[in-house]
Amino acid sequence: MAAPALLLLALLLPAGACPGLPRRPCVSCCRPAWPPGPYARASDGDPWWGLPRVRPTIDIKILKGEKGEAGVRGRSGRSGKEGPPGSRGLQGRKGQKGQLGPPGAPCQRAYAAFSVGRREGLHSSDAFQALPFDTELVNLDGAFDLAAGRFLCAVPGVYFLSLNVHTWNYKETYLHVMRNRRPEAVLYAQPSERSLMQAQSLLLPLAAGDAVWVRMFQRDRDNAVYGEHGDLYITFSGHLVKPAAEP
Repeated sequence: MAAPALLLLALLLPAGACPGLPRRPCVSCCRPAWPPGPYARASDGDPWWGLPRVRPTIDIKILKGEKGEAGVRGRSGRSGKEGPPGSRGLQGRKGQKGQLGPPGAPCQRAYAAFSVGRREGLHSSDAFQALPFDTELVNLDGAFDLAAGRFLCAVPGVYFLSLNVHTWNYKETYLHVMRNRRPEAVLYAQPSERSLMQAQSLLLPLAAGDAVWVRMFQRDRDNAVYGEHGDLYITFSGHLVKPAAEP
């Protein structure tokens, strides 16, 4: 601590004020600056050699100048790699209603239906006998043959069929609803003192060309259905519920 204090005192006092110290040599243009730099060669007779060097500090903020003008904008850099997809955004507002399109082709629906009846009663004369009809109520496209008692399917699909008859006193009533040669449902009534109305209905899938009809089945008893000319007791009806192939 003594050496720095001594040096500071020597710098503040005028030359020759401190006894025992030689005068500071003059610095001229023909010799190096004083005190000597770090690379100056030491001299044994130089009394200032060995004293610590004092480096003045300068506040750079004082020397800072004014802000310059903005430079010319450089060229755009290359595009970076595509980043990962972001999260889904909010749903936008509903758009305006579009223009009306052109009209479509007319819808072509398939129809098939029949409803026939019989006014005269009938006794079966054979073990198996087709039940003919004599009254036509509905017969679209003439698909039902009254004399043969058969409906010929032209539009394949599911059909609803219903059979209604009036029984005869003291006689058995035994009928089959047939699809081609196969019995699909039975309508039966035992012999009784009183006649009554009997009904049978079913849903049946039909293919094009299938025939639906009613067959009387005679066993060891008389088989008959009752009818009168003035009233319609016996009816057989059917209609298409669902086509096999929708348009």
